[in-house]
Amino acid sequence: MSEQTAERAIERHTYRVIVRGTWDGLTEAARARLLAEAAEHGLTSMRFTEEGSLTYERSPLKHFSLRYVVVSDAADGEEMAGALAEERAETTLRERGYGFTGLKSTVTDLDTMKINRKGGRARAPRA
Repeated sequence: MSEQTAERAIERHTYRVIVRGTWDGLTEAARARLLAEAAEHGLTSMRFTEEGSLTYERSPLKHFSLRYVVVSDAADGEEMAGALAEERAETTLRERGYGFTGLKSTVTDLDTMKINRKGGRARAPRA
């Protein structure tokens, strides 16, 4: 089997991963920066991206989440997608100088997700 054929044979899946954690050991400078930027990291900023989307509440400044899109080999499964996202989160948080603890991820495989479609006739609205 040629390399090109082998590459085509590898099935890739797209995962949405939410990495949650708790702020821990924040310096005063990091805390001040998080508080100053809180409006940019609220509910309206929740997006799944490859680089990650950080969200947290200003008060109390306790928990955060990062949302990622991870594309990886289907054979590696959701566990690997979660591990990759947690690694990205650790890198991002350390680069920004934010202390954290307790990273946990929740993974959704978009390629195996069942979509429930309502079929049949449209129902008349209830009175």
